Amino acid sequence: MRKLFTFIPVALIVVSGTTACASKKFVRTSVGEVNDKVDSLGKSVEETQERTRRNEGRITEVDQKAQAAGQAAAQASTAAAAANTTAVQANTAAGQAASAANVAGSKVDAIDKASRRLVYEVVLSEDQGNFKFGKTTLPDEAKQKIDQMVAQLKQDPKNIFLEIEGHTDNIGPKPINDKIGLERAQAVQRYLYEQYQVPLHKMNIISYGQEKPVAPNKTKEGRAQNRRVVIKVLA
Repeated sequence: MRKLFTFIPVALIVVSGTTACASKKFVRTSVGEVNDKVDSLGKSVEETQERTRRNEGRITEVDQKAQAAGQAAAQASTAAAAANTTAVQANTAAGQAASAANVAGSKVDAIDKASRRLVYEVVLSEDQGNFKFGKTTLPDEAKQKIDQMVAQLKQDPKNIFLEIEGHTDNIGPKPINDKIGLERAQAVQRYLYEQYQVPLHKMNIISYGQEKPVAPNKTKEGRAQNRRVVIKVLA
C-alpha cells in the first residue's frame, strides 16, 4: 500500500508539469500568431494610407487642371463676346457708311436730274399698236420706236438720262394698275439694257398707274391712249 501511494503523486506531478508546459507553448504560439496578424494588419493599414495619400495627390492635381481649364474657358468666352461686339460695331459702322453713301448718291442724282432739260420724248401707247389691255410684254411696234430713238441719239451723242414712265387706264384696282405700269416701264428698260447696253444708272423707271391720263377714260379710244409708256430723253 505505501508503494502505491508513493507512485501516484509522482504521476500527478509529471502530468501536471506536462500540462503546464503545453499551456505555455500554446500561449506563446497563439500570441505569436496574433502578433503576426497585428503586424500584417499594420502593414495593410500603412499601405492603404499610402494609397490614400497618392489618390489625394492625384485628386488635387485633377482639381487644379479642372480649375485651369475652367479659367481658360471663361477667358475664351470673354474674348469671343468681345470679338462679337466688335463685329457688330463694325457691321453697324459699315451699314451707316453704306446708308450715307446711298443718301449722298441720291442727292447727286437728284441734283443731276434737276439740272437736266427735256430734249424730246417717245410715247408707246395702245392706240398706236403698242401695249394691249392688261399686258406688259413689249410689242414689236414699241421695239421699232425704241430702235428709232436710239438711232437718233447715236447721230447726236450726248450725256443723256432716260426717264421711263409707266401708265394705265382706270379699269381695275389702283394697286393692280400701279403694278402693270411699273412692269411696262421695266420692259422698256430691259430692252434698252439688253439690246443697246444702256447703263442702268442712266435710266430711271416710275409707275404712275392711272393717275396721269392724257385722255378721258370714258371712251375706248381714250383708255387706249392712257395705256402707255413715255420715254423722256434728258440732257
